[in-house]
Amino acid sequence: MRSARLWLLLLGLAVVLLLTLWLALSLAQLYQTIAALSSPTLATLMVVGVLMIFGVLIAGLLFILLNLWRGRQKKVRPPVIPESKSEAVSENLRSIRRQVSQIQDEVARQSLLAKSQSLESSATRQYLKIVVFGAGSAGKTSLVNALIGRMAGRVSPTIGTTTVGETYQFSLPEVAQDLWITDTPGLLEVGVAGTAREQAARQLATEADLLLFLVEGDLTQSEYRVLRSLLEIGKRLLLVFNKTDRYPPPDRTAVLDQIADRVRGQLDPDDIVAIAAHPQPVQLASGEWLQPDPDLQALLKPMAQILVAEGADLLADNLLLQSMRLGDEARQMLERQRLRNAEKIVERFQWIGAGVIWVTPIPVVDLLAAAAVNAQMVVEIGQVYGCELTFERGRELALSLIKTLAGLGIVRGVIEIVTLSLELSIGGYLIGKSIHSISAAYLTRIAGKSFIEYFRQDQDWGDGGISEVVQRQYELNRREEFIKAFVQEAIAKLPEHFSQLMHKPETQESSQD
Repeated sequence: MRSARLWLLLLGLAVVLLLTLWLALSLAQLYQTIAALSSPTLATLMVVGVLMIFGVLIAGLLFILLNLWRGRQKKVRPPVIPESKSEAVSENLRSIRRQVSQIQDEVARQSLLAKSQSLESSATRQYLKIVVFGAGSAGKTSLVNALIGRMAGRVSPTIGTTTVGETYQFSLPEVAQDLWITDTPGLLEVGVAGTAREQAARQLATEADLLLFLVEGDLTQSEYRVLRSLLEIGKRLLLVFNKTDRYPPPDRTAVLDQIADRVRGQLDPDDIVAIAAHPQPVQLASGEWLQPDPDLQALLKPMAQILVAEGADLLADNLLLQSMRLGDEARQMLERQRLRNAEKIVERFQWIGAGVIWVTPIPVVDLLAAAAVNAQMVVEIGQVYGCELTFERGRELALSLIKTLAGLGIVRGVIEIVTLSLELSIGGYLIGKSIHSISAAYLTRIAGKSFIEYFRQDQDWGDGGISEVVQRQYELNRREEFIKAFVQEAIAKLPEHFSQLMHKPETQESSQD
C-alpha cells in the first residue's frame, strides 16, 4: 500500500515538472514572438499577465481542493457516551432542566422541576426500595408482616402511606443499606377504582429497586398480563410462589414447573422461589393448634444475594430509568407546546392570506398557492422548533411546497371543495372572491400542517418526500365535518359584509314568505 502511494506521488511530481517545463517553454516562445513583432516591454507585460492569470487559477484550484480535503478530514464528533450510570443520570437531568426552561405552562414547569429535584436527591439515598405486587389473595400483607416482624422483632411503624399502599422499614443482616418495603393493594380488582389503583401501583414499580411478585398458584391470565407489564419496565424481579403449605410436595413441584414454563425466556429459573408467609395452623395430637413460623428462607437467601451483589447497580438502574422516563415526559410536554404554538401560527397566517385575497382577489387559480404559502410563516414555524431560518431559506421551502401543491392538483381540488361547501347563488365576482379567499386559507392550513411535520422530523420530509406529506395533510383536512366547520369559521373571520352576503339569500326568502 505504501509503495503504491509512493509511486503515485512520484508520478504526480513528474507531471507537475513536465507541466512547469511546458509552461516555461511556452512563455519563452511567446516572449520572443511578441518582442520580434512589437517591443520587449510589451512582451514582458504580456508574459507577466499570463503568469498572473495562471497564478489566480492555481490559487483558486488549491483553495477548492483544500476545502474539499478539510471537509473530508472533518469528522463528525461522536456523542460523548457517559462512562457510568451516575454520569448518564446527571446528563439526563441536565437535559431535563434545559427542556423544562422552555416549557411555558407554569404549573407543568414547576411539576417537572419538582420531579427533577426529587430525582436528584434520590441519587444520594442510602436505602433500597422493594415493592410487593400481586392479586389481593396472594398474601402480600402476610409476607410484609413476616419480613418486618421476623427481621425487626416487631411490626415497624409505617414510613408513609399512599393511595396504593404502605411503606415499612426493615433490614437484613447481610445487607448494609436499610430496606423500605411497600405493600400495594391487589392489582386485579374489577372497576374504575381498581384500574386507577393499578396505574398508580405501576408508577411505584418504576421507583422501586427490586420487585416481588406474589402468586398463590399457577399464573392466571390476568396475573400474567400484569407480570409481563412489570417485566417490560426492566426492573429486577423475583416471582414468589406463596402459600406452598397448602400443597403436598409433589403438587408444589408441579406448580413451580408450570410457573417456570409460563415465564420461560422472560425470567431466570433461579428468580422463582416458593414460600409460606403465613402457614395454616397445625393441630397437635393433644388437640391444641400450633401456628408455624413463616417459611421465608427460599426468598431471603436470593433476595439478600441480589441486594448485596447488585444493590448499587439496582439503585443506579432505578435512577437512570426514572430520569429517562422523566426526560420522555418533558419531551412530550415540550412537543405538545410546540405543536400548539405552531398551529397558532398557521391559523394566524391562514386568515391573513384569506384577508389579503379578499381585498386584492387573484383571479388566476394557479397563483392561489403562491399567495397561500407565506415564507414568513415557514420561518416562524421553524423558530418554534428551534430552527433559525433566513427569509431566503423560508422562501425556498415555500416555493418547493407551492410547486408540490400545484403538481398534485390540490389547488383545484380545494377550490372544488370550497365551492360545494359555500352553495352561493350571488354574483360571479363576489362568489369568485369568496371562494378564492377561503381556498387560500384552506391551502395555507395544508401548507402549514405540512411544514409542522417537516420541522417535527428535524427538517426531513421522510421517505416519501414532500409530496407524500402534503398529500397526507390534504386527505386529513378534507373530511366533510371539518370542511363545514372551516367554511363557517372563514365566514366569521372574513369582513362583515361577506357574512351579510352569505345570509342574504335566506333574508330574501324570508321576506318573500
